[in-house]
Amino acid sequence: MTEATSGSTVPRRQLGRYLRDARGKARMTVRIAAAELEWSEAKLWRIETGQTALRSLDVEAMCRVYGAPDELTDALKALAKETKEKGWWFAYSDVIPPYFNVYIGLEEAATELQSYQSEIVPGLCQTPDYARTMIAADNPDVDPVEIERRVQLRMARQPLLTRGTAPLRLTVVLNEAVLRRPIGGLRVMTAQLARLRELSTLPNVTLHVVPFAAGLHHGVQTGAFIILRFPVNGDGRESEPPTVYVDGFTGALYLDKPHEIARYDAAFARILRVAADEDRSRALLGAAIKEMGG
Repeated sequence: MTEATSGSTVPRRQLGRYLRDARGKARMTVRIAAAELEWSEAKLWRIETGQTALRSLDVEAMCRVYGAPDELTDALKALAKETKEKGWWFAYSDVIPPYFNVYIGLEEAATELQSYQSEIVPGLCQTPDYARTMIAADNPDVDPVEIERRVQLRMARQPLLTRGTAPLRLTVVLNEAVLRRPIGGLRVMTAQLARLRELSTLPNVTLHVVPFAAGLHHGVQTGAFIILRFPVNGDGRESEPPTVYVDGFTGALYLDKPHEIARYDAAFARILRVAADEDRSRALLGAAIKEMGG
C-alpha cells in the first residue's frame, strides 16, 4: 500500500475484520476479549472497525488470546505494518477531524462513488469559494489560516475525478434545493453551478437533479449519503466491501454490513427513478445560473 493511493485506511479495515473474525471463532465477546488483553472495550472496538493503526506486538497478543494459528498470526503481523503507512493527506492531519481521516482513505481507494446530497454540493465538486464559505460557517472560531488549509485539503481531493488513469466514477444526485440556495452569495453560487455543469460533461461523472415537482421521495427520508465501491480482484470479488458514509453534525457513520448496503442501494435506485435525466438536469443547472444573474 503506497502513500499515493489509499494510505493506511484500507489495511486497517482489513486487519480489523480479520481480528474480529478470529475473536468470533474463539467465541469471545468484546468484553471478555478486552478483559483478557487488559484493554478497554473502546480500544478493541476502534481496532476492529479500522480506526487505528496497530503494532505487530498487539496483533500477536490478540492472536494468542484468540488461539489463532501461527500462519494467520504471521500474516496479520505483516498486515499491521501496513497500517502505519501514511497517505498524502497526512500533511493535513492537523485540520482533519478524526472520523474524516478514515473517509479520505476510503475515497482514495474507491473506484466508484454514488452520492445523494439534499442540501449542499458534495466536496469533490465544490469550488474554492463555495468550500471556503461552508468551512468557515461550520468553524466560526477557527483561525483564517486553518480555514485556508481545510479548503486546500478539499481541493486536493478533487483530482480523483480528472486523473489520467482510472478516474473515479461519480454519480451525484442533488435535490433541487442545492441549486437554488445561494451559498456564499450570487457570484459564488453562480460559479459553483457552472462548475457542476462543467463536471457533468466528464465521461466518468453523471449528475442528476431531483426537481421539487418530484414531491416526497426516498431521499427526503434517508438524508444525504455516499456509497463507496472498491476495485475488483482477479477472482471477481471486491477488494473491500462497499461502504456507506453518512456525515453527521457531531461525527459520521460507516456502514458495511450486507443488509445495510442493500438498503442504501435500493434507496439510491429509488431516488434515481424520480430524478431528471442528465440533459434535463443540465437544463435545470442552466436555469438556476440564469436566475442568479450568471
